[in-house]
Amino acid sequence: MKNFIYILILGLFVYSCGSTKDRNLGDSQINEDTVRIANDSLEYEIIIIEPGFNLFINSIARPEGYYSQQYLENKNRFLVSEYNQRVSQPQNYNPDLYLQEINYNPSIDYGYEVNYLLYNYFVFFSRHYNQKFSVPTRI
Repeated sequence: MKNFIYILILGLFVYSCGSTKDRNLGDSQINEDTVRIANDSLEYEIIIIEPGFNLFINSIARPEGYYSQQYLENKNRFLVSEYNQRVSQPQNYNPDLYLQEINYNPSIDYGYEVNYLLYNYFVFFSRHYNQKFSVPTRI
């Protein structure tokens, strides 16, 4: 009887460990790491595909409303400019990190959400890839 209980407990343990092996995380992880913002009236679109960015926004970044829109616009103006300069200098900066220029026009009002996500992308980028910008990116 004692051996039967041990076998039953061992069987339940093995069964519980084996029940999670059929999960398919590939597509869901890709969708969770893609952030898309679009506004058809202004004809702009931001797509951020960066593993871990969504987790960063939801757990580490300051909440929406913490920064003013003017603060974010000022930071983004300088950060985008410096980022685009690095894109144009692949001999000095890793071309695998700086893939393409960001088309950001400071005279256009993109709204709070776009500026918030763009600034937080730079914060994430600088922390994740250990990149320093001339304008501090802090949380």
